[in-house]
Amino acid sequence: MWPSRADAFWLFLPAVVFAGLNVLYQVLGERTTGSLGPAAGLVLQVLCDFSLVLLFRFPALVTGFVTAAAFAMLASDLFAPGLLVPVQPIALTTVPTITPVLLAQAVRVLDRRTVLWLAGILAVVAMRPWTPSWATTPFGLLSTALPVAITLYVEARKQLLQSLRDRAERAEREQHLLAEQARAAERRRLAGEMHDVVTHRLSLMVLHAGALGVTSADPAVRTAAEDIRREGALALDELRDLVGVLRNGAETGPRTLSPAEPGDPARLVEESRSVGVATELVVDGDPAQVSPTVARTAYRLVQEALTNVRKHAPGASATVGLRYHPGGLDVSVASTAAARPPDPALAGSGSGAGLAGLRQRVELVGGRFAAGPEPGGGFRVGAILPAYVPTAEGAHSDPGARGR
Repeated sequence: MWPSRADAFWLFLPAVVFAGLNVLYQVLGERTTGSLGPAAGLVLQVLCDFSLVLLFRFPALVTGFVTAAAFAMLASDLFAPGLLVPVQPIALTTVPTITPVLLAQAVRVLDRRTVLWLAGILAVVAMRPWTPSWATTPFGLLSTALPVAITLYVEARKQLLQSLRDRAERAEREQHLLAEQARAAERRRLAGEMHDVVTHRLSLMVLHAGALGVTSADPAVRTAAEDIRREGALALDELRDLVGVLRNGAETGPRTLSPAEPGDPARLVEESRSVGVATELVVDGDPAQVSPTVARTAYRLVQEALTNVRKHAPGASATVGLRYHPGGLDVSVASTAAARPPDPALAGSGSGAGLAGLRQRVELVGGRFAAGPEPGGGFRVGAILPAYVPTAEGAHSDPGARGR
């Protein structure tokens, strides 16, 4: 394993520093006087210094070489003074001067037992316990045992902090999982309540409307009853979709847009006209240019905006604008001022979060939303939507979406 650039720098830098230190010892102190020449000790020290650069690649070879050099220096000091170590050395230990750095870095590339054995051997060589002396024993401990102890402590602390960090992240993930499970359980409970209560009432309304249309002799009543039955049936279909979302956390399946389905804004315009609101639809461009997810977002925006016109601006007219282009879809629903005060019961029937929900829905697909009063007392709701949102549904329902 070659070290990274940062590690290589921090290996090369002490090697150069200690090599310079050994050269300084050579200049200021005595030189070796043995048969190997006056620079024998300096050459051995410099070789040990620069072997540090290869520690990450050849850890066993480098540590073995430095250990062998230490034994050679000890043997020279004991049996051949002046061969590899000067008779009166400036350094007070008989191990290479690079030994503290070598042992500190060896903790990163060797197992702990090997490092302890290596430090113990070099400590014995450096301290020479058979001839203890205040000139060698303390410096031997400082250059061997102390660097290993400090490095092992730092590594153990790093491992402890990493363990605590992992435990905290695991606990946080478990909390998120528990929260998701609680939300899923609440969705299932709400789905059951909606299915049991709302579906039952809507079904009764559809049945009563159908019976009224069959038994009534008044054509106007039969037409109104059929409208109620049809809208109730559509509400049941949408409610079943919503119950599926609450139970499963996702839509029950991909849906495509066509003029015959509720997802067509033209149907919303027709419904608005049928209840007496003068509504105009202006469409520019090809609806196929946007993905189903974006089209459904536009549908919900038009639906909510026209509902607000009926509730809060009775007697007003509305204009729905849809402009399809390669970059996406521009949606606009503008209404004129109300011709009369709104019905208090109808105006107060909403939750008050309709526009906030629309903004959230638009921003969820990456669009921009705007709503506010118009000059003359009207109101405008608009959005700029992208052509495609990279969702699983969009890819399934719109195979060419990824190419856009």
